[in-house]
Amino acid sequence: MDSTDRKLLDQLQRNAKTPVHSLAEATGISTASVQRRMRALRDAGVIQRDVAILDPKQVGLGITAIVSVELERDRLDQIDAFKRKARADPQVTHFYCIAGEADFILIVMAKDIAGYEAFTHRFFFADKNVRKFRTSIVVSTEKATSELPL
Repeated sequence: MDSTDRKLLDQLQRNAKTPVHSLAEATGISTASVQRRMRALRDAGVIQRDVAILDPKQVGLGITAIVSVELERDRLDQIDAFKRKARADPQVTHFYCIAGEADFILIVMAKDIAGYEAFTHRFFFADKNVRKFRTSIVVSTEKATSELPL
């Protein structure tokens, strides 16, 4: 990946709908080169997908919770089962396996506090392998981006 690819990616992650001719102007290469590079970046998995970024409140999701989770046991099958469950749940928008006091960090979206409480009963309390979870409710979002520093 060269500096032109980085410029192209920087433009695309700001707005994936930027026209090819605008990308060519911004990067100083031809439109055909832009198209070839974008195809190569997609084929290599650098560009994973093009998505719309939604405003959670506009779609009825008023609660964002940051949850740290400790599992009861360190058995691989139980860890894998928890990972599968978290990856599959639509309310879990980000899921990280971490080193430190907890085993995992989850970002969970819910309509309201009652919706988050229902999630905790279904997701944590019903799982005998969850030893402890701690929740921080987001009061205000000061920055949220999917843009990577290139």
